[in-house]
Amino acid sequence: MKSIINTIVALVLLSACGNNEREADAYGNFEATEVIVSAEGTGKLTTFNIEEGNTLAANALVGSIDSTQLHLKQQQLGANIKAVLSKQPDITPQLEVIRQQIATQEKEKRRVENLLKANAATPKQLDDINAQIAVLQKQMTSMSSSLQTQIGGLRSETRPLELQIDQLRDQLDQTRILNPVNGTVLTKYVEQGEVVTYGKPLYRIADLSEMTLRVYVGANQLSAVKIGQAVKVRTDAADGQYRYWTGNVSWIAAEAEFTPKIIQTKEERTQLVYAVKVRVKNDGALKIGMPGEILLNN
Repeated sequence: MKSIINTIVALVLLSACGNNEREADAYGNFEATEVIVSAEGTGKLTTFNIEEGNTLAANALVGSIDSTQLHLKQQQLGANIKAVLSKQPDITPQLEVIRQQIATQEKEKRRVENLLKANAATPKQLDDINAQIAVLQKQMTSMSSSLQTQIGGLRSETRPLELQIDQLRDQLDQTRILNPVNGTVLTKYVEQGEVVTYGKPLYRIADLSEMTLRVYVGANQLSAVKIGQAVKVRTDAADGQYRYWTGNVSWIAAEAEFTPKIIQTKEERTQLVYAVKVRVKNDGALKIGMPGEILLNN
């Protein structure tokens, strides 16, 4: 009988030693940076190829909004610009006529200069030719200026149309739904074929490859925590065991707050504590909202 009692006591002691886990220094829950992706245009969802649980890459095209009306308006504005520019005068042929006249007078001037040297022409003839050349040059300058002004006026008419086309291009880009970050789709709010409006949430996504454990430490523990510090993180596992992770402190609150209601007992929730964020690499086992603990000075 005595040997049986001794055996039972030994088993109890061994069991107690096996479960002699150190008490955690702080408690909290895992979270991730969640992004709600919203529509940047208005219209029918012509494509929307995502499902909850999908892993998406940043800048991946995940859907599109009907852009037929925007394309038609863009074509209309393009046609209006062509119609305006078709009124532009062709400068080259009109100026070429005067250039030919000037070239002819220059040739005549050289002939008169040669005759003048041979006393076969008078200085007045040369002066008349120089005057005609000067008049033609002024005519060409005036015509060129007038044509340039006319062209500038037409181009100024097209500028507002070009700006409208730029605006339409931006709106067309916004009909393409691009995923903003690497992550996993948590919630899908709409389905293909639905009509969406600007700002309507389409889905919620978060990068779960690295989770953040937000815990709360008391003022007496604050001196033992610093940014970049490595800490041991543990979560519940099967059969009452723990699974351990390596984490790094990424943020410490600058001001104290009352312990959130989700933490510990009523008495502890009345204490002033500091929020601390610990980053933990996730292999898929960590979930948003999952409880966790940290051990300092590990």
